Amino acid sequence: MRKQNKKPKTAMGWVFQEIFEAYPVLMPVTILCIIISAGISAIPSIFMERIFDVIETGLSQGADWSQLGGRILSYVMVLGGLYVFSLLIASFYQQALAIMGQGSLMAMRNRMFASMQRLPIRYFDTHKHGDIMSYYTNDIDLLRQLITQVVPNALMQGTILVCVFFIMLYYSIPLALIVVAGSVLMTIVAKKFGTTASRHFMANQKYMGAMEGYIQEMMNGQKVVKVFSHEKEALAGFVDISDKFYGESRSGNRYANMLMPLVANMGNIIYVIVAFAGGMFLISGMGNLSLSGSAFSIAIVVAFLQMTRQFSNNITQISSQLGFVVMAIAGAERIFTLISEEPERDEGTVELVNATEKDGVLQESPRRTGLWAWKQPGEAEGTATYEKLQGDVRFFDVSFGYVPEKTVLHDITLYAKPGQKVAFVGSTGAGKTTITNLINRFYDIQEGEIRYDGIDIAKIKKADLRRSLGMVLQDTNLFTGTIMDNIRYGNTAASDEECIAAAKMVGAHSFIAQLPNGYQTFLTGNGAMLSQGQRQLLSIARAAVADPPVMIMDEATSSIDTRTEEIVQKGMDALMQGRTVFVIAHRLSTVRNSDVIMVLEHGRIIERGNHEELIAQKGTYYKLYTGAFELD
Repeated sequence: MRKQNKKPKTAMGWVFQEIFEAYPVLMPVTILCIIISAGISAIPSIFMERIFDVIETGLSQGADWSQLGGRILSYVMVLGGLYVFSLLIASFYQQALAIMGQGSLMAMRNRMFASMQRLPIRYFDTHKHGDIMSYYTNDIDLLRQLITQVVPNALMQGTILVCVFFIMLYYSIPLALIVVAGSVLMTIVAKKFGTTASRHFMANQKYMGAMEGYIQEMMNGQKVVKVFSHEKEALAGFVDISDKFYGESRSGNRYANMLMPLVANMGNIIYVIVAFAGGMFLISGMGNLSLSGSAFSIAIVVAFLQMTRQFSNNITQISSQLGFVVMAIAGAERIFTLISEEPERDEGTVELVNATEKDGVLQESPRRTGLWAWKQPGEAEGTATYEKLQGDVRFFDVSFGYVPEKTVLHDITLYAKPGQKVAFVGSTGAGKTTITNLINRFYDIQEGEIRYDGIDIAKIKKADLRRSLGMVLQDTNLFTGTIMDNIRYGNTAASDEECIAAAKMVGAHSFIAQLPNGYQTFLTGNGAMLSQGQRQLLSIARAAVADPPVMIMDEATSSIDTRTEEIVQKGMDALMQGRTVFVIAHRLSTVRNSDVIMVLEHGRIIERGNHEELIAQKGTYYKLYTGAFELD
């Protein structure tokens, strides 16, 4: 694994650190080649001055033109040779930029996805998925332009400016000062317009992410939109975001488009002023102040005009890139923010391992044995103690809120003994799903304690804790791939036979066998070709092949019709044998055979007992079961 250096404070610093770490030799070599190529591009004015000096000398002294022609030809050949050399260097660094650009973007995408996998569930609950997708599309594309175009061009133009500036000082300090004064004015104007454009471009990026998030939301909810004839309202919401995006984009481009012609025409004015001043200096016979010590001449004035044009054009080129730079920086900052997000903390030390048991003594096994044990670090370094995983889950005075100012669960105390089936019932928002989220440590509690086989779950590594739990959610998630791949997702080491056995157990085999390609049927779009019930059966089969000691069924049969439910219930009953099971259900018929039923209301357990006991109490559960109350 690559050693991570100290994290830079800025997004741009992070980008260049990433490139340098990936290409420690190629990056500096490429920068050197760009500088050399830029330096060669800055020297034509020197050769122009020499050629005009030769011509001027020949005209004034009547020299041999054949001899002078040879000198001119030598200058032309040297300049031509330098251009050929520059062409070779440019070909190299353009290829290098393509390699570094695409390679760096690949590394950044991988870093982004790896960082995203380490984020807590809370992050995805509080950020639009479409906005997160925008990181991988728009923001990455902006970085591509920054790395392969904007930064190399800025480096080249900047190098040319520095070289041309010193060449101007070499020939004439007074004329150089005129160019510099005009360039300072150009820079002030460019900064003014560029800053305004930048502000709009950064807002433009924000609205682009919001627009993609809205589009994804509408695509996912298109059936709901059509069922409730909400097309006009959906369009109005999109138009509102689109108008804001358009407004910021229009304003940003307006200022950016005004910048180039304004700066270019200021460059033309500087050119005229230099031509006028140079002519006046020649006519007046004014002495020249330069690093070369040479007097004013037509050759110097002509060369200066060439340098003035080059100087102002380079400033124009740099100014035209400001908008791209700002947008790319905005994209880099968004990506940097994602990668810098605080990962899910895990301070657990207890691990889940495969074990064997001999004479009542547990030993760790490198192979899957069907027997699990908790491995706890011993007091002496390098030692460990083992506790058999049984599925004993207990809550002690647990209070929790997703935000500090609003408590969702109040003083929850409960226990689930190994092999028990515990059901939670109650209205929406009562806290049923929250309890299962806490068992998985998707969120950490603020008060109380949760113990798993006598171990505080805060001490168990999250990955190992979740590996011991199987979960079937109300909303199914199937991935692009075959049905066999989706079932095997629960246990990547499972054989085809084990996956088929799991499907048969939960009653999914019959409909899978009727598909054209059976278990090799390829699914896309979250299994859009399957019914909701069939998708749910696959998710239950996926949990079955994982063979966990604890199962959580969160409205697992809510999307299955009554006839299918009977089939699934038999499979689920077989799956639950010998396991601790937590069930959340709106259909009270599915929880009748639970060992314990807990009724929740406003985050508190108000009733608990088995079906017969709760019916006898004639409390809330009785009213729900008999239809006096209904779950909302």
